[in-house]
Amino acid sequence: MRQINVNDFIDTQKFNRFHLSLLLACLFIIIVDGYDMFMLGAIIPTLMEEWDIDSVTAGSLSSYALLGMMVGALVFGPLADKFGRKKIILICTAIFTILTFTSGFANGPTSFGIQRFFAGIGLGGVMPNLIALVTEYAPKKLRSTLVAVMFSGHAIGGILAALGALTLLPVFDWRAVVWVGGLPVLLIPLLAKVMPESFGYYIKTNKKELLVSTLNKVNNHERFNVQDEFVMNAADNTTSSAKNLFTEKRALSTLMFWTAAFMCLLVMYGLSTWLPKIMQTAGYPLGSSLMFLITLNLGGALGAIFGGKLADQFGSRKVLLVFYTLGFLSLTSLSLHPNIVLLYLLIFIAGATTTGTQIITNAYVSQYYPASIRSTGVGWELGVGRIGGMIGPALGGFLLAAQLPIHFNFLAFAIPSILGGIAIFLVQDKYGHAARAKKDSSTPTSSIA
Repeated sequence: MRQINVNDFIDTQKFNRFHLSLLLACLFIIIVDGYDMFMLGAIIPTLMEEWDIDSVTAGSLSSYALLGMMVGALVFGPLADKFGRKKIILICTAIFTILTFTSGFANGPTSFGIQRFFAGIGLGGVMPNLIALVTEYAPKKLRSTLVAVMFSGHAIGGILAALGALTLLPVFDWRAVVWVGGLPVLLIPLLAKVMPESFGYYIKTNKKELLVSTLNKVNNHERFNVQDEFVMNAADNTTSSAKNLFTEKRALSTLMFWTAAFMCLLVMYGLSTWLPKIMQTAGYPLGSSLMFLITLNLGGALGAIFGGKLADQFGSRKVLLVFYTLGFLSLTSLSLHPNIVLLYLLIFIAGATTTGTQIITNAYVSQYYPASIRSTGVGWELGVGRIGGMIGPALGGFLLAAQLPIHFNFLAFAIPSILGGIAIFLVQDKYGHAARAKKDSSTPTSSIA
């Protein structure tokens, strides 16, 4: 009988068909997630005109979804650590796609906002579990890169939302843009077939045959069988509980992750909701303003992928410090009325260092905690961060209502960027999972014999 350390086996694999199918399935869900979130920024000028609502009320529509996302992240992150990530991912995907589709039938801001809240619960629950699942199966040398590539789909979804608005609004109305976001519910059976369950869940629940089948797909040259003994590192065998985010000297880093997410999501959702309207107020037509939103999200996608590669090479903390600084500088520069070429370049950089920064942060958090509390760690980081995400659209709405000069709008989002960088600077890597795993690697914990 062989003894296999599953952590070591996963860490040393090369990227193959298994990883590609997992990545594509998770990427697809995140693209749909991103479309759902960013479509509001694309249609909000139309909603304000049709329903005759002011910018404060319109900003609250985005906050409803973000409130739901906070609830979803805080609830479904810990649940997945106990009941399996795959089940929770599919349930949450069904929730947000169905509620997105039905919100297209809303006849006013109240009905629309309520449905956005419940859709947000699904959106918030799916994110931390996708991040945790990709982290769990990714080869060690590609972990941040694959999480970043997967999560870049969020920005791609934003691009598709803007393109959808550009294409559909002149022919139909905003409802067509919303209904498109609900169609992927039809593909959930295919996703259920393609996606694996967490190997940690299989070990904890003693589902050895399913574990063997999955590991044989991870590397089809290996032939594991039920007579083998499978073990996990002791660092991955802690009890699944939110209180463990504060044990083993992780408390300060946990609070700093929450602070960084709060600041970054404030900027990210504030800009994605209000950038078209801010630029429209500055004198640009709606079509051009939507192009700014596309540029912002294109920067987010490419910044995430490029930043993920850098994080695997130089470490997430160093890369994030650089990105937060660039975010502050780009947003500050946007307040100085640059020419059109520089304007597009700065918006691209702002996207790379806000949306891209949050994606790299998610990868960093997912690797900081052991597998048993990974979804909990990412879920609570994103859940608390959603408070900032709710404040961002509301802040943008109040600034527009006050009719302040445009540079005040950008400065209000530049300051949180530097505060987020300070929080990341205070994270203590020496108490993270990677450092502890090195200490505990000599004493793996057997879970299935």
